Amino acid sequence: MTRNKTAIVTGAQQGIGAGLVDGFLKEGYSVVATSLRASGSSPTTPNLVVVDGDIRDQETAAKTVEAAVTHFGTIDVLVNNAGIYITKPFTEFTTSDFNSLVSVNLLGFLHMTQLVVKQMLRQPAGCVISISAALADNPIAGVNGSVSMITKGGLNTITRHLAIEYAKQGIRFNAVAPGVVDTPLHKESPKEELQTLQPMGSIAEVRDVVEAVLYLSRARQVTGEVLHVDGGAHGGRW
Repeated sequence: MTRNKTAIVTGAQQGIGAGLVDGFLKEGYSVVATSLRASGSSPTTPNLVVVDGDIRDQETAAKTVEAAVTHFGTIDVLVNNAGIYITKPFTEFTTSDFNSLVSVNLLGFLHMTQLVVKQMLRQPAGCVISISAALADNPIAGVNGSVSMITKGGLNTITRHLAIEYAKQGIRFNAVAPGVVDTPLHKESPKEELQTLQPMGSIAEVRDVVEAVLYLSRARQVTGEVLHVDGGAHGGRW
C-alpha cells in the first residue's frame, strides 16, 4: 500500500472524479479534490482536502496546488479529470459551445498542469494522468461529438509531447481514454443503446477507469501512453 503520497483530482464532485478520490484514499494517498462544489459531496477524513472552484479560473489551480503543498508537502499525482462533453451535429455547434469546451477541457488542464509540473520539478518526479475519450480516436456514426473531440484529442497529443519533454526529469504523462461509462452523464440514455457503442457489449463502470488510473500512477516505465478503457471500441468497426 502506498503511503505518504499526494494526489490532486479535478472534477471530483461526482462520477469518475468521486471514484478517483475514493480510490486514491483507499490506496493510502492524501488527496486534494477540486470541483465547483466538491465540499458538498466529499467524505470527511484527515487525508482529504477539498477546494471548491471553477477549473477555468487560474486561481482555482493556484489554490489547489497551494493546498497540496501546504497540507501534505508534495504532489505525486495529478489527475486532470474535469471536463465537459457536448453532442450535436457539427453545423449546429456555436462559438459559445467551442469556448466552453476549450476553457474547461484545455485551459483548465493548462492552468493546473503548469503549476503542478513546476512543483514536481522541485521534488523531483511525479505523474500526470489526463482523462480523454476513446471517441477521439474512433468516431462512431450517429455520435456527433466532433467539436468536443478537438479538446479530447488535444489532451492525447499534449500527453505524448510532455512525456518526451519531461522524461529526463522523471515526470510521467499518460492519459486514460474511456468509452461509455455508467455515470450521471448518461443517466438519460437507455443502457441497451449505450451497450451497442462498445464491441464487448457492456458499459464500463467507474471502478474500471479508477483501476486504469491507479495502474498508470505506479507504472514507472509507462509514459506517453493513452490507455483505452472502452471495451475495444478504439480498435475500429464492429
